[in-house]
Amino acid sequence: MPDNSRQTVGSHGSGGGDSSQGWAELAPGYEQSRAREDSLDRLVEWPAQRELFGDVAGRSVLDVGCGNGGKLAELVREGATGAVGIDISGNFLADRPPGLELIQADLSDLDSVPGLAGRQFDRILFLQSFGYAREPVRTLKAARELLTDDGFILLTRTQPIRYALERTEQNGTMLGEEYFSTAGYTYRSGWNDEVALTKRPYTISDLLNVFSAAGLWIETAAEPQLSEDDRRRYPHKQAWMDKYLGILIFKLRPLPTGPQTPLPGARHSS
Repeated sequence: MPDNSRQTVGSHGSGGGDSSQGWAELAPGYEQSRAREDSLDRLVEWPAQRELFGDVAGRSVLDVGCGNGGKLAELVREGATGAVGIDISGNFLADRPPGLELIQADLSDLDSVPGLAGRQFDRILFLQSFGYAREPVRTLKAARELLTDDGFILLTRTQPIRYALERTEQNGTMLGEEYFSTAGYTYRSGWNDEVALTKRPYTISDLLNVFSAAGLWIETAAEPQLSEDDRRRYPHKQAWMDKYLGILIFKLRPLPTGPQTPLPGARHSS
């Protein structure tokens, strides 16, 4: 599920994401777009996500907002076990590898999905899907409870400056004005121009505040770009990246529960 809807959090308030029903209509078009040779998901996003995800052999994986389950199927073929994907569209792969379970459900109700009750996972993915959560903190807290002791969440979001820039072009305003605006705006998706989505703006500090409120800390953050070869091969994609920046990737781990437990790598004065 891609990041086509957004939530207002942190300094922008505590409201939830846009309705995920729009995604159910957009899902087929998105999968067709992602399969293109020059798809930024194929060229930039998935390779970077896959690198941060690390070795999956023998690891249990939950993909929240998995789309048709294609990426999770790749992980299963690489040795992931106990793999579960959930997506509201139900537009799942017909040919799936053994050991891959796909559940039609709303990620906003992650804490009440029957197929997840009593289970834990080594790795949890939110790949451009988190913006659909009605209550972002609640959704991340529910995911945190599903992690094993050494597990982590890999979460990606569209760079918010992209959305601010799009609004400056639409409204004839200034970048800072739109970046800090709380007003939503409506647009039609390139995957299906019959579907209109209303977006709610967010800032980078909003994201950080959500992670903290959900009891998570950032182990790693990345802003992936095209490789040198792909920049030359797909100049139109590099032009888009130069203007709209791309995505943010966060590797999140639960905050220590003990009052005196330090974060890994933290320094303390004697």
